[in-house]
Amino acid sequence: MCAQNNCCSGGPTLIFACSGAADVGEIADRTARRLTKDGLGKMFCLAGIGGRVSGIMKTTESASKILVIDGCTLNCVKNCLEQAGFNKFMHLQTADLGLEKGKSPATEENIAKVTQKAVKMLSWKKFDDYK
Repeated sequence: MCAQNNCCSGGPTLIFACSGAADVGEIADRTARRLTKDGLGKMFCLAGIGGRVSGIMKTTESASKILVIDGCTLNCVKNCLEQAGFNKFMHLQTADLGLEKGKSPATEENIAKVTQKAVKMLSWKKFDDYK
């Protein structure tokens, strides 16, 4: 069952991002929007996961790939998905790219840095490549 395996083949590529108040949250959010605009996946509703909205949960269960973009080391997006029973996803943490909360304005350069890493991750074929 997809709910247990958490990623079935052939479904959509979903992107869940932090949209928090900090600068790195804005970077994560704008990266997800850029990836969606570029056709690399679909930014999806994290609040729907937190609220266990049935349609959002079902679509997420059917995803072939899930990319999680966290703005800071609190990892709210990752934790939200895990608490909802999803554990097979790619996790991109902006701090791993040298972006520090409160010290990393949402400049084009910083958004491009996170976007470049996300594009690379989305190109990976197997879960083992990014776990």
